[in-house]
Amino acid sequence: MAPYDDWNRVDDEEDEELQDTSFMEAKKDVILFCIDCSPSMQELYDDPVYEGVQTCHLFAALDAAVQIQKKKIITGPNDSVGILLFNTTRKSDAPRGQGSEIKKNTYLFQPISPLGAPIIQELMVLLESARENPEELRTTLPPLTEKRVAMGDVFTSCNWVMRDGAPKTASKRVFLITNEDNPHAGPGSKQLITSARTTLTDLTQAGVTMEPFFISTEEKHFNVSKFYSYVLQPTSLAEDEDNADDPSVLPESISISRIEDLLAQMRFHEVPKRAQFSIPFELGKNFTIGVKGYGLVTQQTKGTYKYFVDLGDRMELVVVKTDNVDEDRQQEVGKAQLLFGMGLGASNKDDEEEEDDSLSAVRVVKAGKRPFYTAEEVRNFRTLGMEPIIKLLGFKDRSELAFEDNVKHSLFIYPDEMAYSGSRRTFSALLKSMVKKNKIGLVLALTRRNSSPTFCALLPQEEKVEEGGWTDPAGFHLIVLPFADDIRAAPIDKGEIASDNLVEEARTWMDKLTLKNGSYPPDSYPNPALAFHNAQLQASAFNEEYDPESFEDLTIPKYEMVHKRAGKMMKAWKDVLMDDPSASMVVAVTGSKRKADTSVSEVEVRSKYEAGQLSKLRVDQLKEFLKSKGTSTQGLKADLVQRVGEWLEAH
Repeated sequence: MAPYDDWNRVDDEEDEELQDTSFMEAKKDVILFCIDCSPSMQELYDDPVYEGVQTCHLFAALDAAVQIQKKKIITGPNDSVGILLFNTTRKSDAPRGQGSEIKKNTYLFQPISPLGAPIIQELMVLLESARENPEELRTTLPPLTEKRVAMGDVFTSCNWVMRDGAPKTASKRVFLITNEDNPHAGPGSKQLITSARTTLTDLTQAGVTMEPFFISTEEKHFNVSKFYSYVLQPTSLAEDEDNADDPSVLPESISISRIEDLLAQMRFHEVPKRAQFSIPFELGKNFTIGVKGYGLVTQQTKGTYKYFVDLGDRMELVVVKTDNVDEDRQQEVGKAQLLFGMGLGASNKDDEEEEDDSLSAVRVVKAGKRPFYTAEEVRNFRTLGMEPIIKLLGFKDRSELAFEDNVKHSLFIYPDEMAYSGSRRTFSALLKSMVKKNKIGLVLALTRRNSSPTFCALLPQEEKVEEGGWTDPAGFHLIVLPFADDIRAAPIDKGEIASDNLVEEARTWMDKLTLKNGSYPPDSYPNPALAFHNAQLQASAFNEEYDPESFEDLTIPKYEMVHKRAGKMMKAWKDVLMDDPSASMVVAVTGSKRKADTSVSEVEVRSKYEAGQLSKLRVDQLKEFLKSKGTSTQGLKADLVQRVGEWLEAH
């Protein structure tokens, strides 16, 4: 059975005409690093990697910004990055443009701009100087020692920088990095907390997402309940007013226990959570909320190459343009004049005649002629006249959803409060009710204008926090239900069951090779082919020499450690396996009957004819030869022999 993608596949011309590209408008990603430059962030300590070298939290934060930009220049060259520093006495040297209106004691170190090697290399030079001279950062970015900048002013400055530099259709995020858990201790803290929460709300309403990274060390533990739990937005589907005084709404994973984990956490948050669609969710007549759909599993591939033209002093990107040209008239044809016809065999002569350019509302197709349709009609055929929407049809018991019903990657939907007010509250109530009654939903979904409506199951998922710091968000899994002919019954063969002794021996060495924390971190094992490709591109972008021998494939098992931990146990298990009766068992496989070879060459037939031995050929060989020559294969063997002889005499 062809996959779903093949069913709805259209030609390139149709795809350009019909495809809805509205969801692709926010493909650009903008990240603003908002880094604290206070004295505690610039306090020196021994570098855990380089012996005899001192570093600080500010150096680690700037280095993380460099690493993220170096990776993004390959995976997302159209993205933009900026760096805003606060709690510093350095003044802005830009009279106009970005950063000219930001608050006092905040400094726009790197304006928001498209990624480029020269911009990143300037920051790399500063970090190299700071590695040789630990006081370089304190000299270049002197900290504010007397007081601290109000976080409300910091959020306001972020809003202004985003307003001036970020594209309107981009996904905008702020990476807040600090180690101060109570920036407004003392009198007037309540007013400052209120101001910070208000300005952060203005920032989020402008489409900006705040991603906090709090640095926590053994000497100074970061307590989010002192300030940030009252300022940052809650992360659960529960009501805001219910969690206003509950510090637990902020996940513990945002607090970095070790400064070495800062880059790992940023890489996890590096890829923005882009919604694949944002459509209405109709729960009943005149009862609609808004939802966004996200893909949980996506294959990362190499970026598509582009064409450039060498103009001597520079390289310009070539813009590819496709035009439809009438071969007879040698004129460009507009998309509005194109019609779509079905390939139903050879056309009649009447079809070759020139059609009238004026299209009536109703076209009558004459007998024997092909029907033609406009782009809108083809879209209506595919969508059944529906607009993108999810319609709730009813509910079923959770037990009626089988494992084999998930035939393709499901989508995850989450409420969209910006589309319909009250969507979050209604979505949360529906989710809790379905979980309590152990029900699933049955919906009719059309997620894009160019797709076909499908029946889907809504599987509710409660929020759950795992030991490794991973959080399963609350929401619904949108599972595409298969048709009856999409499921094949797999052949069931009874296998040999291992003995209890063999199972226990295998369990001993398997327990020694379990993953850390009992979970598989996918970010720790990148695709080696993709990583090797990106490493070479990165070296080429920064004019660096790349040594292929230095590449490390993290997917290769650590054989030495495996043999050290469980080598003896695996040998003992192998000895027990060889003594088990199942090791000497042979599975009987029934062979399939081979089809007789009926092919025979003309040289062999002619040699038989000249020797008078045509009758020694089999009937199927004679028929195959006559069939290849376009001669009748009817009759007995004597008739076939005579017909072959006559053909050989004539040729």
